[in-house]
Amino acid sequence: MGGRRKKGRKVSGWIVLDKDYDMGSTEAVSKVRWLFQAQKAGHAGTLDPLATGILPIALGEATKTVPYVMEAQKTYQFTAQWGVSTTTDDKEGEIIATSDKLPSQAEIEAILDDFIGEIEQIPPQFSAVKINGQRAYDLARNGEQVEIEPRTITVHDLKIIDFPSADQCVFEAQTGKGTYVRALVRDIAKKLGTQGHIISLRRSSVGPFHEENAIKISDLEKYDAPDESGFCDRDECLEGIELALRDMASTSIDGPQAHKLRHGQAAIATPAQAKGLRGEQSGVIDGVLATLHGEAVAICQLDGLKLVPIRVFNL
Repeated sequence: MGGRRKKGRKVSGWIVLDKDYDMGSTEAVSKVRWLFQAQKAGHAGTLDPLATGILPIALGEATKTVPYVMEAQKTYQFTAQWGVSTTTDDKEGEIIATSDKLPSQAEIEAILDDFIGEIEQIPPQFSAVKINGQRAYDLARNGEQVEIEPRTITVHDLKIIDFPSADQCVFEAQTGKGTYVRALVRDIAKKLGTQGHIISLRRSSVGPFHEENAIKISDLEKYDAPDESGFCDRDECLEGIELALRDMASTSIDGPQAHKLRHGQAAIATPAQAKGLRGEQSGVIDGVLATLHGEAVAICQLDGLKLVPIRVFNL
């Protein structure tokens, strides 16, 4: 007997979703997958339901590039409310502490350097971190106070972009993987000798995905659904797999070489190609994108002149 046929259309690419407020990341992925009737879907980096902005959603073969996008730098704009801390570190939680201390802009700017670079951060009690196989937020909802281990995160840049009132401050941060912006505000408040929580959070970019190429679910819904032949106007909104790998070293190959890669065999680079990909590096080079007429064929490892396929795209 043959394998069971997957339900849905064989559609591949990225939707750069501008996620709405009060929608979970899993819910957003399910909705986009349904709109495209795609066989498979995944996302690159969870956004809290109360956060808005860029949630890159991979369909079909693009799901193979999710790990590469997960490592990408992210940009956030967020508003801190001083004087009050909550159980969730955002405005949805219950108040657990208050303070009369309202830091000045100068006081805040004086300590921002302490939160740039590699820093230790304890994720919020209400987070998706797993503790003994259970999500921290499930334990927190049951009233359990759990011990969450600190982790090393990277904040590339952090600055004030607005100071609308004495008890509020708007920041912009560029961060690496695994950063909890809610925890960042909690810790900044603590350093300033006050309490604090987030009242708004927006992610404006994830790696190569920006607001300029983003679309809302309400706009996707305006396009016609897939017809019986499988044609779908919504496919015009898809970004190519190549965009997710924009920063990866790449090389163009011909048809016969692409055929080899697609069948799991190594392709051969020219000496000039290998030299261009290798630069000053020696030995085996991981993460080289092989393309045919600008379309992704495979992510390869360069070993000498051999391009050994690691992830092959069946487009």
